[in-house]
Amino acid sequence: MKLSQFKFELPEEQIALYPHSIYHEVENEKGKKETLRMTRRDECRLMVLHRKSGKIDLFRKDKKGKPIQGEFIQFRDVINYFSEGDTFIFNDTKVFPARLYGMKEKTDSKIEVFLLRELNEEMRLWDVLVEPARKIRIGNKLFFDDSSTMVAEVIDNTTSRGRTLRFLYDCPHDEFKRSLFALGESPLPRYIIDARNNHHGTEEDMEDFQTIYAQREGAVTAPATGLHFSRELMKRLEIKGIEAAFITLHCGLGNFHDIEVEDLTKHKVDSEAMRIDADACSIVNRAKANGRHICAVGTSVLKATETAVGTDNMLKEYNGWTNRFIFPPYDFGLADTMIANFYHPFSTLLMATAAFGGYDLVMEAYRQAVENGYRFGCFGDALLILDD
Repeated sequence: MKLSQFKFELPEEQIALYPHSIYHEVENEKGKKETLRMTRRDECRLMVLHRKSGKIDLFRKDKKGKPIQGEFIQFRDVINYFSEGDTFIFNDTKVFPARLYGMKEKTDSKIEVFLLRELNEEMRLWDVLVEPARKIRIGNKLFFDDSSTMVAEVIDNTTSRGRTLRFLYDCPHDEFKRSLFALGESPLPRYIIDARNNHHGTEEDMEDFQTIYAQREGAVTAPATGLHFSRELMKRLEIKGIEAAFITLHCGLGNFHDIEVEDLTKHKVDSEAMRIDADACSIVNRAKANGRHICAVGTSVLKATETAVGTDNMLKEYNGWTNRFIFPPYDFGLADTMIANFYHPFSTLLMATAAFGGYDLVMEAYRQAVENGYRFGCFGDALLILDD
């Protein structure tokens, strides 16, 4: 397929800058009114796409099965589309506070340093991105706190914005990581940071930009579809007998890179570390063998499971890297249902969703989403794709 086939007009006001929330106006101790925001992860909208019949549901239905206009399906209603024994596959990667701000030695220029991954634990080597990159050369030192205890030296150029840093911090590794991450902030996508009045992430952002089941640290962006699951919804799934399997794929910034070729077969995506253990395989394969639904929660899960599925359509253990790029047409081997967010035009995440749900049907769903005011992006609304 061609890149241009994934173009659509997305109004700027429909790009979500915060997770779905409710707002309360309260009076503080000084008698002034303040607005408090309370996150409601599972109360965003959920559009339901039936890929075999081609139906698209936006609204809840009355007792006669007729849509109730204006009463949108909520994400928490996802449980109504699954039965005992069906299995959800979640990505349990954990986002770390990857965005730091430092000062360049002598010039005091402010530099943004985005941590990508640790290259060598003993030598304190990190792969990072820097901005503005033109100011940062090999041999430069960066200072990250007022006491100058956290210092890094640039030892290599990797890409136009990429650098390798060696942190000059003499202490046990665990203490170093705690000190480093204490200086960082939530790695919210650039499109969110730039659109907010406050250009820095907050402690609240770090909580909002993390799934409630995150376990394995290593992601620099959240597996966004998983952000909709609340503890209450997870408990309701458990009570209903719906199984949960957890795999790990450390989501990287490649999800936000511009595609610079029209022919999608020529695009290469960044590699991401992933792990699927025996427990996950056992849960998923038992459900598969019993003819139950397997639901991939997000495009990261779709990428990981398609990397590790065998020719027998069963999930295999895996510990390594994947650079799988999924776009239409694609023959899926494991999941028969999927939950996704609504993504930006031209994004690889939209392409993976279109491959699973069918290009024409997914693009029609996107047209209806724009027309009906759905929210897009990491904190946006969700799309459930069913195999019926």
